[in-house]
Amino acid sequence: MSTQPDRRRQLSEFLRSRRERLTPDEVGLPRTGRRRTPGLRREELALLAGISATWYTYLEQGREIRVSEQVLNALATALRLDRHERGHLLHLAGHAPAAETEELESVTAEAGAVPLLLQPNPAYIIGGNYDVLSHNQAAHELFPGLITEAGRPANFVRWVFLEPVARTVLVDWEPEARGLLGRLRTLAARHSGDPRYTRLIEDLNEGSPEVRKWWPQYEVQARHSGRKQLRHPQRGAIDYAYTAFHLAEQPDQTLVVYVDSSEPPDGSAAVTGG
Repeated sequence: MSTQPDRRRQLSEFLRSRRERLTPDEVGLPRTGRRRTPGLRREELALLAGISATWYTYLEQGREIRVSEQVLNALATALRLDRHERGHLLHLAGHAPAAETEELESVTAEAGAVPLLLQPNPAYIIGGNYDVLSHNQAAHELFPGLITEAGRPANFVRWVFLEPVARTVLVDWEPEARGLLGRLRTLAARHSGDPRYTRLIEDLNEGSPEVRKWWPQYEVQARHSGRKQLRHPQRGAIDYAYTAFHLAEQPDQTLVVYVDSSEPPDGSAAVTGG
């Protein structure tokens, strides 16, 4: 089944969401008359991008028109997209290679053994849709209920939104959850039509009021390293640095390693960054 109609729909939603988050004041345009909807009008965005207002309207309506990369870059500039959002826009418009659909996802035995070698640092490998493909005992302890889901693969996004204990473990639950959903949105667009993503997104929308509210806002984000505060079941709140490593032959698979940032490095830890 063709995924082009779905991709045009996603492109339409993405453009509209980004247009509506800008105001005339932000882009140096005068306010003219009362506005029934938030953000810029279509003709205002078209003016900023140097394209026809009618042509932009067709694009946002999801009509079957071909868009040049030059025009898309002009729109990205006018919409003030960051580099991840710009890449997402190009992909939806057909200017980035789509990843092949994967019915099943597995990790090689060699890669799957890596989290075990990183004990006592919590570590796991996740697939493109955040299925947990491998983990160590420290990760099992830090994320209670994640690895023990019955009847389906353990999935980190499903755990964050649908497992009540996640709101205790993630000290700053809302910003962490919103960022995670944006990263899932980015990956789902690359696998349009893949039933693994479709089922996951349906589950999230059914079970989480936050997903039902945030998903239409169309936030996108790339996977990255950083810091977060997690509440360990025995040790309490801990500031962790975490590092994400993409597997060379499976770039959608990611090794994530957590390090207690309060402990000074002494050369004995398995990982020294994050």
